[in-house]
Amino acid sequence: MTIFESLPTTPRSEELIDKAFSRAARAGNAKHGIEAQESMLQTAGNILSDNLGNVVTSWPDFDLVDPFYRDLADAIVAREDLDVDALRQHLNEVMWASRQVENIKQEYHGRIRNADPDTARKLRKQAFARFADVTESVEDDLLAIADAREELRTLPDIRPDEPTIVVAGYPNVGKSSFVNRVTRASNEVATYPFTTRQLRVGHFERERIRYQLVDTPGVLDRPAEERNAIESQAVSALVHLADAVLFIADASGNCGYPLESQLELRDEIEELFAEPSVGDSPVDDAEDGIPVLTVCNKSDESREMDADLYMSVETDDGVEAVLDAAVEAVGYEFELPYDG
Repeated sequence: MTIFESLPTTPRSEELIDKAFSRAARAGNAKHGIEAQESMLQTAGNILSDNLGNVVTSWPDFDLVDPFYRDLADAIVAREDLDVDALRQHLNEVMWASRQVENIKQEYHGRIRNADPDTARKLRKQAFARFADVTESVEDDLLAIADAREELRTLPDIRPDEPTIVVAGYPNVGKSSFVNRVTRASNEVATYPFTTRQLRVGHFERERIRYQLVDTPGVLDRPAEERNAIESQAVSALVHLADAVLFIADASGNCGYPLESQLELRDEIEELFAEPSVGDSPVDDAEDGIPVLTVCNKSDESREMDADLYMSVETDDGVEAVLDAAVEAVGYEFELPYDG
């Protein structure tokens, strides 16, 4: 489950007002005079303040969210003309409304307590009108938060704390076949919320360490100039995630893309992942940048290229060697507790 999957439904302002006022009416019916007005004020104020506040506190602190998910969240909510900073502002406005309701409740509580019954009833109505005005004023903010929630709940379940190998390369070079072969991940698929493509995530173990293999169709399968802004943001997220990259190429050209174009994409990806890590990787030497291994697939058809490794997923030749090389490139080590 991702950090966004458990977010509760975001209520509309009208829904909150109806809930608060109907429960307040029931609370008032159980009492009389000034006590009834006080009970209605307290009930409505508490419901509105608490529910508005809960909208905000149910969201994670984006300053503490893993950079992978923060960048991916930026990419996803961008479809709604938002980014994480704009989403934060909407959340701030809703928290302001929660506090305003609480302030109004406290103000009118003192005034009603010292009033006669008729005046108390008028004051309670004034407070309700102000409650409604404040809650309605953040309707657009609630709608924006609701839209962002729906988008972010569809994020694929990728674990940034696990060593991760990203698989890149042009379409039809055998990336998905490789991931399926070494992880049996044919059913472990999720759709990118911002494309119609599927993201494949598989897992395998070496020496009791679980590794993620992430196939990235629609993102790292073509040059940067062909990606839209949202997809480029997703690439930024993958830079945070990866501990090693396998760039798979097809020297035979049967994939439909010239080898020259494939190697140009490889060079671009090497440059992209060459930047030092920002410290979110579990790998000890991440400050040296992310290693990119060039793998020639379909080597039974052609080996006419310089590559770090050669394999044929079709014949199973060299597949395990590629996986072993990827694990070595990651260089993951357990962080053992310090025992003095």
